[in-house]
Amino acid sequence: MNKDDYLIQRLSRSDLYNEFRQAFVAGTCLPLRLRPVNFWGLAHHGQPHENPFCALIAQTNRGRAACLETEQRAVDSAQDRPGTVRCFAGLCHTAAPVKLGNHTIGFLQTGQVALELTSTAGFEAITRQLVDWGVPVEASRLRDAYYRSTVLSPDQYSGLIGLLEIFAQQLSLTANRMMIQDAEAEAPMIRRAKAYIGGHSADPISLDDIARALYVSTFYFCKMFKKATGLTFTEYLSRTRVERAKTLLLNPHLRVSEIAYSVGFHSLTHFNRRFRQLTGESPTHFRDSAATRTKGIVRNLTRRSSALGDLTAGAMPLAA
Repeated sequence: MNKDDYLIQRLSRSDLYNEFRQAFVAGTCLPLRLRPVNFWGLAHHGQPHENPFCALIAQTNRGRAACLETEQRAVDSAQDRPGTVRCFAGLCHTAAPVKLGNHTIGFLQTGQVALELTSTAGFEAITRQLVDWGVPVEASRLRDAYYRSTVLSPDQYSGLIGLLEIFAQQLSLTANRMMIQDAEAEAPMIRRAKAYIGGHSADPISLDDIARALYVSTFYFCKMFKKATGLTFTEYLSRTRVERAKTLLLNPHLRVSEIAYSVGFHSLTHFNRRFRQLTGESPTHFRDSAATRTKGIVRNLTRRSSALGDLTAGAMPLAA
């Protein structure tokens, strides 16, 4: 099990997640799953409030493949924000990323929900698709299961996604705290090395400097540091400097060049290249995106507040 999967497993067992999950499921009548990035099953199979129509479809190989493909599309669309897609039957599926820094370690998944009543003609089209796939169809049973789906208005579901995003951010913070706690349990030499790098990251420190400060050979330090962190000294130092730069970039009054030199890079070109390698975007784009995301979250939370108020009352089964 890798470190990301281990963190997701710890989060899924935490009181924080389980208390939220119980409240979410009871209040929305929708399933909820916290899953790692690499997950090969159906997120809601056998879970409380699994959509009975989805459960029926997933009993066949072709139907299960279609459900897996839909859930994967939701995950693929969830980069920095929740992603929502619709399956062939018009049901919504949503994934919200849980991150460790800029690195996604897992997803919160919900869905199998309808946002509108489906007409008789629409249901017949769904049935024809299943027949084309070779899925055995018992029309009456399938229809009964489909119309027992949960339906929410678009505004209600939008509010629910906002709530899910906030909780995913909370889980991300918790994952970061777990990593810090794990780091504190590391070997004393590794703790001292990280403290030294953190305190001198803006200085022109070298591998020889830190090995000398720790009273060990450079060979021994490199071996032990890579084993404990999975990174070389140079990689760890660059990441430390870039993380500090990301915080400073939130200040619109600081020039990018000022930030680059203040965090320890002695070449603006090198800073731009390393920043892009580690974050996937340039420092300027990161700054602009952060400002846009902040404004968007404030705007969306304001718009969604009224929808959240009647979310529980709005969760109901479809009527045939």
